[in-house]
Amino acid sequence: MSSKVLKIDNLHVAIAGKEILKGVNLTIRQGEVHALMGPNGSGKSTLSYALMGHPNYEVSEGSVTLDGREMLELEPDERAKAGLFLAFQYPTSIPGVTVANFLRHAVTNVRNPERKEGEDLISMRDFRKEMRERMDELGMDPEFARRYLNEGFSGGEKKRAEVLQLSMLQPAFAVLDETDSGLDIDAVRIVAEGVNKVAARVSTGVLVITHYKRILDYIKPGFVHILYGGRIVESGGPELVDLLEKEGYDWVREKYPEAARDEDEMEQHAAAGQLAH
Repeated sequence: MSSKVLKIDNLHVAIAGKEILKGVNLTIRQGEVHALMGPNGSGKSTLSYALMGHPNYEVSEGSVTLDGREMLELEPDERAKAGLFLAFQYPTSIPGVTVANFLRHAVTNVRNPERKEGEDLISMRDFRKEMRERMDELGMDPEFARRYLNEGFSGGEKKRAEVLQLSMLQPAFAVLDETDSGLDIDAVRIVAEGVNKVAARVSTGVLVITHYKRILDYIKPGFVHILYGGRIVESGGPELVDLLEKEGYDWVREKYPEAARDEDEMEQHAAAGQLAH
């Protein structure tokens, strides 16, 4: 079976009428690991939310296709059913809904896209067996599944819950939006190892969005892209990560003055509290 392709073509995205992404182009194939790096306010999280269909992010131009199917025409749940997954930077708590109950509904809907609300869920017996296997794979305590989703979770527990979702949903493509944010180095390693196991098992294409090199010491990208001023200005291999770690973004500013001007303008808006990145 041929691998699927996620293609972002000339994507322009605005928030509250202010353009943040100014023509992003990126192609990811199943099984590939890509890293997207850039300073605060460069548009990294804007890209992740636009990919999943957040209503505050207005797409004015461009396309996002998964195996030729236009994602921008679909609702967020339909994008998930098509094979897109987003691990949030700040996962939301859902009091009263256990991890297991949430996952059983999500897995049923992704695997049976035509299911209507009220129709049967995946059998409890099959679901529990699979969930235990996935939790064992990730080294998670079975009690975790009985807790309310993200309620009272530590930062590391929230991110591990995201990885468990990734493991159960088995998407074609996963976007990890600053998954390392707020985690200590041990938690980063544990989460990254979980992502690696899942990606290897189901050949998930992974886009790691991050400020920092440390998560990329564990999730090894074959492709690295620099987002600056709302556009991808450089693409290469892992050597780009080392270059940014060593020299920061000064060389990017000098090489791409137009993008630098856009970056400065975006930072000014963000500082004024008018934009979220």
